[in-house]
Amino acid sequence: MSLSGAIVDLDGTVYRGDQLLPGVTDAVARMRAAGLSLLFFSNNPTKDGEAYVSRLSEMGLDVRPREACSAGDTTTAYLREHHHDDAIMFVGSPGLREQLTATDLTLTTEPHRADVLLASWTTSFGYDDMRLALRTVDEDTAFVGTDPDRTIPRADGEVVPGSGAIINSLAATVGTEPDIVLGKPSQPAIDLALERVDVPADDCLVVGDRLSTDLRMGQEAGMTTVLVLSGVCDRGDVADSDVDPDFIIDGLADIDTVLAALE
Repeated sequence: MSLSGAIVDLDGTVYRGDQLLPGVTDAVARMRAAGLSLLFFSNNPTKDGEAYVSRLSEMGLDVRPREACSAGDTTTAYLREHHHDDAIMFVGSPGLREQLTATDLTLTTEPHRADVLLASWTTSFGYDDMRLALRTVDEDTAFVGTDPDRTIPRADGEVVPGSGAIINSLAATVGTEPDIVLGKPSQPAIDLALERVDVPADDCLVVGDRLSTDLRMGQEAGMTTVLVLSGVCDRGDVADSDVDPDFIIDGLADIDTVLAALE
């Protein structure tokens, strides 16, 4: 089996905090030497792909323009396609707000004007946001989430609430589930990733540390899936999951074992 592309998660796979994980620089070089087109894909919606290209380059990794994307990119692309002329009530971070306004999407603070409720991660989330959501959502309002990550790990090892926790809280408040939750493993995320990496799904590798997002995206798209144990999941999680990785490695530094098996 030959591969021509790889979609690689970031936090827990390439880096933790501000530090590259051991062996990542060499692993990326080996994937390039094997002829793989690369895309680094984060489920963090607070930055767009170009911001991640800059961050990875500053860390010393060989990353080229358009070789990174995020749940922020997936969200703005989806909203441009489906809600370009709609008014959006937004609960989320300043970083995502900047992405939305940069693409000329219309944000509103007036519930009666809102056509869309967009929910995402923000440290300022609270009771007032739930009140605002109640005033916003009716039978005609689209309810969109940026990504499903219920928790996210910090650099110091603490696990904190992620976008999924906020989206679920608002869903319970307004009494309806989101119409769509973007980011990995959603179909819009699959479409964006394959467009960027520019290879068919069955010629593509997906590498990540989360069974429920990275690996599920790959499994549903028909990609070859690789779980790294350098992030949030361990072998015990695999036994309890309906996602069955094609390969399990300790970290991206061991990608050679996967490439050799697929030659």
